[in-house]
Amino acid sequence: MRTKMAAAFGISVLASITGGVPLLAHHSFSAEFDAKRPVSFRATVTKVEWTNPHTWFHVAVKKPDGTVENWAIEAGSPSVLFRRGFTKAALPLGTEIVVDGYQARDGSRRANGRSMTLSNGQMLFLGSPGTGAPYELTPQNLKR
Repeated sequence: MRTKMAAAFGISVLASITGGVPLLAHHSFSAEFDAKRPVSFRATVTKVEWTNPHTWFHVAVKKPDGTVENWAIEAGSPSVLFRRGFTKAALPLGTEIVVDGYQARDGSRRANGRSMTLSNGQMLFLGSPGTGAPYELTPQNLKR
């Protein structure tokens, strides 16, 4: 009986602590990214974060004037990418890629990645089906 009361008390305390703090929720595409701001650029991979709910690819984009911009590209979850055959070994740091996606609504150097093309021409779909992004580029669509 004491264990049940202690557990109930602990849960109520946790609920009261987190009740006033907004919790991070999964977002829709349109909440964070702009379908009217497509981006496409050649870049060099500088960091990869295999985290849930999204994988993030950090890249360096060399501009025509020689300056470098750092971008963060959001992709699907690690499990979604792994199921498509995209492994950690497939994208070592320093890899040259072409990224296609949609820029963040706030104009920052973040984008929702639609696809990534490796130097050997292999195209990888980065998103999750049903995100609300324009023209869902899926492995089935690539076969057309």
